[in-house]
Amino acid sequence: MNMKLEGQVAIVTGAGRGIGRAIAHKLASEGAHVVVNDLDTAPAEEVAGEIRAAGGQAVAFACNVTDADFGQRIVKTALEKFGKLDIIVNNAGYTWDNVIQKMSDEQWDAILDCHLKAPFNLLRAAQPYLREVSKAEAEAGREVFRKVVNISSISGTQGNAGQTNYAAAKAGVMGLTKALAKEWGRMKVNVNCVAFGAIDTRLTQPTTEDKTVQVEGRDIKVGVHPDRIAAAGRDTPLGRFGTVEEAAGSVYLFCIPESNYVTGQTLICGGGRGGF
Repeated sequence: MNMKLEGQVAIVTGAGRGIGRAIAHKLASEGAHVVVNDLDTAPAEEVAGEIRAAGGQAVAFACNVTDADFGQRIVKTALEKFGKLDIIVNNAGYTWDNVIQKMSDEQWDAILDCHLKAPFNLLRAAQPYLREVSKAEAEAGREVFRKVVNISSISGTQGNAGQTNYAAAKAGVMGLTKALAKEWGRMKVNVNCVAFGAIDTRLTQPTTEDKTVQVEGRDIKVGVHPDRIAAAGRDTPLGRFGTVEEAAGSVYLFCIPESNYVTGQTLICGGGRGGF
């Protein structure tokens, strides 16, 4: 079977659950070797094990993307384990919402650090390798494309009440994408962005109760009131939340050779919501 990512090496952050997990499985199903990152060891190991059990290659890398040395360490892991690096998907993230007058500096900084500074640090750490390998390929007369896919949100494209931190971070991701596409075009690296709308994950499960998950020792509220889910469905031309597999498919589009002449773009995966 012809797999479009055969032998390529991908880093996927936040890949232990939800959308990131689906992205890791999708890339692996098309032949990529995957470095599976997650904040927690167990889900990262579980996803890597699932990929290996299906005949693919994967290694777990449990680490907080906001750690100062995260970028250097995960790039080193990819190169030591698989010998190269072809795809980077900056997916890790969560929301910590509040209206602006009630939002603390800690809330603001935590979300900006996770969604914007962490991708910047990882991409900066990858640059020396990408520069050297692209230089060698150019000297040999070879044109080899590599891929960066940054994850944004329709909160970044159109804003969302109660999410000044998240919306600002996700808008920044799109700016980072456009700037880096211009810097890295000479290295034949496509840098694109996918902005998700309403996707069905553990963070968006219907609930009328106060549910939380632990993120870096903080209790972060998760779940969405059923009325809001119903309203989101009515506002979405396709009439429902997207699945994690559909979200992963949109990322995959930017990883395949057919997108080699596409860079600096943001694709909205929102069922029509936020895209018109």
